[in-house]
Amino acid sequence: MADPREWIQFEGGKGSGTKRHIVLVSGDEEYRSEETMPMLAKLLATHHGFDCTVLFAIDPGSGEIDPQCQTNIPGLHHLVDADLMIISTRFRELPDDQMKHIVDYTNSGRPVMGLRTATHAFKYTRNPDSPYARYDCNSDVFEGGYGRQVLGETWISHHGHHGHESTRGVINPDCADHPVLQGVEDVWGTTDVYTVGQLTGSAEILLEGQVLTGMDPTDGPKPDTPTMPIAWTRQYTGDENKACRVFCTTMGAASDLTCVDLRRLLVNAVHWCLEESIDGTACVDPVGAFDPTYFGVGKHKKGLRPSDYLM
Repeated sequence: MADPREWIQFEGGKGSGTKRHIVLVSGDEEYRSEETMPMLAKLLATHHGFDCTVLFAIDPGSGEIDPQCQTNIPGLHHLVDADLMIISTRFRELPDDQMKHIVDYTNSGRPVMGLRTATHAFKYTRNPDSPYARYDCNSDVFEGGYGRQVLGETWISHHGHHGHESTRGVINPDCADHPVLQGVEDVWGTTDVYTVGQLTGSAEILLEGQVLTGMDPTDGPKPDTPTMPIAWTRQYTGDENKACRVFCTTMGAASDLTCVDLRRLLVNAVHWCLEESIDGTACVDPVGAFDPTYFGVGKHKKGLRPSDYLM
């Protein structure tokens, strides 16, 4: 078994989530999921009572967190007894024994939440003969891979100008009464809108992403630019013919999560995925300081280990 210092765990306090276990899987080069997931885990454990396990991309040589290491996320065996998986990975190509835990979990009928780059969570270039290569985001066999088949969409392109045009979340009036939107009014994020084609299955679009002309929440919408879905729910039925609840958003960089209403959206989505009642006024404040690193490939904090995020 892997060294337990390669992941971190938070024991839930009082709250509706008591005795429920959430596994949060980080591992992307650009959007600082290694910072987002510990913040969410502490929030969910402290304010909502969930037991949370956070996994990281780990350099097997140094034992340090390295989002650019695409082939190692220790601790995925925790999915065996998880009640919810929250995944925020990008272009991972995990060893078969690690990937098996993600696929087995997804096929089990238990719920899945995907953030930002989870639409293109996996990419197989080193071992195209792996039985899990069909989950590649460019797969023709399992069209669009894990992203399109499970979450509803794969990677297409940047719809907004990456790093220059931010995102305003606009509530879909047809879903304004959806429980995930309780207490959600003003969603804004630093990351750009992703292009989304036809969402697979019977997806319910909760938020549309409006491209803004700049990187400030006061900037206006970009003229003559259509919105794109940025948050939706759907169902996925896997190989075991068991349907699971799915929530996905193409927002979710660490810098996006300074927005209180985006945090509320995610916390509401956790309760919705687990078929629990939702309180749109519940606390969604980070526990302790949260000063996220701005997005950018290679801009992660160097030399850190999972235990550094226990504070």
